[in-house]
Amino acid sequence: MRLLPLDPAANASAEALRGFLEQCRQAAIQAGREQLVSISMEVDALDPLAVLESIFEPAEKHFYVERPSEHLAVAGAEEAVSFTASGPDRFAACQRFIDETLANTLAVGDQSAPFAGPHFFSAFTFAPSVEAGEPFPAAQVFVPRWQVGCRDGRTTAVANLLVGATTPVAPLAERVWRAHAKFHAFDYAAPTFAPLPESPVVVCDDSAQAAAYAEAVRQALKLEAASVFTKIVLARTRELRTSTGLHPLRVLNGLRARFADCYAFSVANGAGQSFIGASPERLLRVGGGVMTTEALAGSARRGATASEDAALGGALLHNEKDVREHRLVLDSILRRLAPLGIAPECTARPSLLRLANVQHLHVPVRAALPAGVRLLDVLARLHPTPAVGGTPREAALPHIRELEGFPRGLYAGALGWVDARGDGEFFVGLRSALIDGPQARLYAGAGIVAGSQPEKELAETDLKFRAMQDGLLA
Repeated sequence: MRLLPLDPAANASAEALRGFLEQCRQAAIQAGREQLVSISMEVDALDPLAVLESIFEPAEKHFYVERPSEHLAVAGAEEAVSFTASGPDRFAACQRFIDETLANTLAVGDQSAPFAGPHFFSAFTFAPSVEAGEPFPAAQVFVPRWQVGCRDGRTTAVANLLVGATTPVAPLAERVWRAHAKFHAFDYAAPTFAPLPESPVVVCDDSAQAAAYAEAVRQALKLEAASVFTKIVLARTRELRTSTGLHPLRVLNGLRARFADCYAFSVANGAGQSFIGASPERLLRVGGGVMTTEALAGSARRGATASEDAALGGALLHNEKDVREHRLVLDSILRRLAPLGIAPECTARPSLLRLANVQHLHVPVRAALPAGVRLLDVLARLHPTPAVGGTPREAALPHIRELEGFPRGLYAGALGWVDARGDGEFFVGLRSALIDGPQARLYAGAGIVAGSQPEKELAETDLKFRAMQDGLLA
């Protein structure tokens, strides 16, 4: 990426913008290919979700994520450039696309500002390939035309444009100038949410599906007893329907308020379908040459009183089955990082991660990245973790589709972004739902190990459904 010595704030005029874009057009002619032009500027405080509500279009892609406890939120809408891939080398293919794009990128503005410069918003499904008719590809990366991000009280607006040899500069400059003016004095338009009926959402009868899930758990335990694997994660779904369309952003506003320690997210495919949720699990963060991940496994509900809550948490910390399940996750993470030369720092003893309605066993994992190892290299090793797949991974994964009876899609997938420096953050697509017009499919899973009981695993998935179900019923 070439960073041009131009301060957008000091050249804030329509004439200067036209002149700059003409220079970019000449650069495209000289390079013999289109250039991605990224213009970043700090602006007054904005709410990225409110901005996305104001410009939301069902026929456009968007990516949104917010973690209120870390004062982090970013929204990207519309597509400037994009790429899809499938198969076991999908992470490497996406990295090549990112590298090629950055080699033909011209950027202006303070790149040290939070969320400045082009960001490659990415979504990788649970499985390396997808079945016909699924709403999202196995791997997709896109740079949005418009991006607003904030971290620790600073807000940056970014315009990303494709400029080629024949690009008409004048109308492009006019469009960007109008957007510039809008982001500096944003007028939040009222979102076009459909009015909620008196009984907005109906939970479909899933008794047959629940019985099938219990049977799948029993079959998994037989395979474990035969030493096929030591752990497998099995998910189930729940269908919700309404007489009006479900708007993903309406639900997100409630999720971010109730689950401040989670990643509230929405990924839209531009065909009217959105994958949304409030995930508790960071998959990977890379910044300044340091990677951070976490081992998360084992679940218990929150108590109604402090005493009950503490008792439930204490029981979880000393539950042999849950502690063993968590250790399998942690050991697998360490083992999969070792071939990359990564030697993490972590404690073997888990602590409690307490969320609004559930608590988990949790261990943070931190390590310096060896030279030449990049974020997607690590992601390819970690995804899917035993917390959503199984142990040994190669033995457990082939049985998941057969036992569950449905394709996971982005459920338990890897969602996040990579910036122009190679830093970024990914989380696991958990506590989630696929929204498609008037219907929503909720997903929840549980880890099955020796000692698991079908009725208890069923109850755990019911508990995990609550985050999204309550959000949709609100």
